[in-house]
Amino acid sequence: MNPILRLLFPALLLLATPLLAQEPKRMSGNPVLEGWYADPEGIIFGDTYWIYPTYSAPYDQQVFFDCFSSPDLVTWTKHERILDTTEIKWAKRAMWAPSIIEKDGKYYFFFGANDIQNDDTLGGIGVAVADKPSGPFRDHLGKPLIGKFYNGAQPIDQFVFKDADGTHYLIYGGWRHCNIARLNDDFTGFVPFEDGTTFKEITPRGYVEGPCMFIRNGKYYFMWSEGGWTGPDYSVAYAIVDSPFGPFQRIAKVLQQDPQIATGAGHHSVIHVPGTDEYYAVYHRRPLGETDGNARVTCIDRMEFDEQGHIKPIRITNEGVPARPLN
Repeated sequence: MNPILRLLFPALLLLATPLLAQEPKRMSGNPVLEGWYADPEGIIFGDTYWIYPTYSAPYDQQVFFDCFSSPDLVTWTKHERILDTTEIKWAKRAMWAPSIIEKDGKYYFFFGANDIQNDDTLGGIGVAVADKPSGPFRDHLGKPLIGKFYNGAQPIDQFVFKDADGTHYLIYGGWRHCNIARLNDDFTGFVPFEDGTTFKEITPRGYVEGPCMFIRNGKYYFMWSEGGWTGPDYSVAYAIVDSPFGPFQRIAKVLQQDPQIATGAGHHSVIHVPGTDEYYAVYHRRPLGETDGNARVTCIDRMEFDEQGHIKPIRITNEGVPARPLN
């Protein structure tokens, strides 16, 4: 190297470093959130992506929810303690698997709490409300929305689904049973179905927990988690039907571990970019080498479809997804 250049090289390197540091991040990388988070609900409000996860820790430490926002799926901002047990007086532990929806300018946040094992214990599925996606949320009812077992379904893993006609349903259930119920207009209770029942069981073969539903090309895609959440084989399967009530015939498993990347890939949600055929799976998985059941991280990968409308196997990656601004 030229002697003069050799002398100038360190200074040139220092000048270049800030420029390199300002290079925008092009891929999200996985995990997308820092820390132990699971059961993520991914959704779009306006021009912003949001993720609402479970804080993955021992049950007695699960007494709050954080959420995260991003303009592009790559850069995420943390919003701490948008809801906790100081606001939900009946919740003591095991606050799980949030689901959120906007209605009439309000944001309704559904969650599970207390991991109840029978009808004699206080807990189940609650609902909170806020004026903006980042909260703070306040208790909407002062008690659980669902506090008992119906059709054998533990009242956890709630998913709020808005049908094409504007009707809102709550789809939920653990212990290998899944129910659907029609929410009333202010989300304070339910509207019975024509046969007089309130909770209809829609459990597909293989279902364990973590239901999720969306509409694509007039078809209802129902997805759920299978296997044990602490094990490597936790995964997601799906069905396609003409009605939110099924019957649901399991088609295939589409999200699962890759022994080269991570294990226990499951309990997901789906983000759809409005006006496009772009879909993303937001899910949790366990890093390689981790054996603690609570060692779960939130990730995002693309979800694509074949010509028949079937979901292609979702490839879990370390790279994540490219930046995708909404405006």
